[in-house]
This record gives sequence, C-alpha cells and structure tokens, in this order.
Amino acid sequence: MRRTCSERRVCKVLGQPRSTQRYAVRTRDDERPLVQRMLALARRHPRYGYRRIWALLRQDGYRVNVKRVYRLWRKEGLKVPRKRREKRRLGHSGNGCVRHRAERINHVWCYDFVSDQTVDGRSTGGR
Repeated sequence: MRRTCSERRVCKVLGQPRSTQRYAVRTRDDERPLVQRMLALARRHPRYGYRRIWALLRQDGYRVNVKRVYRLWRKEGLKVPRKRREKRRLGHSGNGCVRHRAERINHVWCYDFVSDQTVDGRSTGGR
C-alpha cells in the first residue's frame, strides 16, 4: 500500500506523538507460565477473585505484584461469576401447590392474615 501523507504530518493532524507509531509491546519471558497457573487456579476455584488468586500464586512461589495479576486477569477476560439466587420451590406435585394467575374475579384467593378477632375482641383461632 502506498502512503500519500508522511507519518509526521498524519501524527500532527491527529495530535498524537510519533513514538506511538513505533511502539512495540514486549512480553516478559516468565509471563506465559504465570498466566497458565493463574488460569488453572481460576478454573479450580471459580469463586476466587484476582486478589485471592494472587495470594495463591505467592504461596506457589511466584514473585508477582498484585497489580500485575490484576492486569493479566483483565487481559485474559476473567471475572468472578455472580452468585445466582436460588429459586424458591413451590412444593411438589403431591400437595398440588401451584402458583395461579387470576383469570377472573374471585378465581385466586390467598390468606394474608395470621389471626382474626370478633367484634367483642375474642380470638377466632389461628394460634
């Protein structure tokens, strides 16, 4: 592909330093085994976050900074999965406890009281 403008002119128009065009990312030699171990620990302990994984890496003998673990954690796209709420059970088919939607007036009733009393103050049960 043929250039129509110089690198100097394009960088000046975009307002970005020319050094960013020549920047080459260097990865460390010890980073790949560290990432592999981090991924293995994350698979083994899915509820652990990056701080807990960092502590386990330190116990394994890796001399690693927590900021570096966080950077690699985000680079690998790891996240602690949200806890799923346990669905409340409605009972089993033996007692026929099924949640109904009202189809007409007075179709579905529910009890919203624990006890009641008569006009003269006596209890009607519900103990």
